[in-house]
Amino acid sequence: MIKIITDSSADLPKELIEQYDVTMVPLTVTIEEQDYLEKVDLTPREFFTKMFSTDILPKTSQPSPASFAKAFSKFDSGTEILCLTISSGLSGTYQSACIGKDLSNANVTVFDSLAGSLGHGLQIIRAAELAEQGASMEEIVSNLTEYRDKMNILVLLDTLENIVKGGRLSKFQGSLAKILNIKVILERVSGGKVEIFEKIRGKRKFQKRVLDIIEERGKDFSTLTFGITHTGNVEDAEAIKQELIKRFSPKDIIISYMGATMGTYAGKDGMIISF
Repeated sequence: MIKIITDSSADLPKELIEQYDVTMVPLTVTIEEQDYLEKVDLTPREFFTKMFSTDILPKTSQPSPASFAKAFSKFDSGTEILCLTISSGLSGTYQSACIGKDLSNANVTVFDSLAGSLGHGLQIIRAAELAEQGASMEEIVSNLTEYRDKMNILVLLDTLENIVKGGRLSKFQGSLAKILNIKVILERVSGGKVEIFEKIRGKRKFQKRVLDIIEERGKDFSTLTFGITHTGNVEDAEAIKQELIKRFSPKDIIISYMGATMGTYAGKDGMIISF
């Protein structure tokens, strides 16, 4: 038997977590010196309500090694555990899970998704489906590695406000971007980090360009599942979904709220598209 464990940054809808019987180890979210366990004490909707009402950027911290060890140790020695974490390029969670593995006596394989949000979540679904089909741990890891390395992840920033709050951009640069109506597309690069891909003026051009980029990245999407996460801008996510269906006829499209880990940087009306 193979059991899937992950951290709370994966942004999978609750029904899919339950469907695939995935165990979640929560990250900690700090808002104005108050700590919350992500998706335990604080739902994504509650997080964004709090975040948008403060000038202080929330902080997230990875689960402790002991938290992972506790989750791993709940299963008997006959259970193989596959733990998928948020990208090691974005968080220390992967390293924490590796230490947690050493602290436990469990049979654990820790896998670095090199992704965030539903880029991470889609890999969990792939792993769970392969496990249900009877694939071995070695086969699952091999398949996941190929899937992960081919995956595209685009981060769409409608505003740079949180980038300014986080000190990665000056207030002057942020104000200029707002005046010029500049939107930013970032992409996941090697090592699971995120870098600026393109800057665009105007929301309509912005969304059209995103769809064009997707078209440039592949020709046959009929076997692919897209993941779209948002920070409360449901209408934008649904509009993108309908355009994806119209233009590419993908296998499936999952829409979900972005969690605190990625949502902190995406800011108001941000989205992440993974495929």
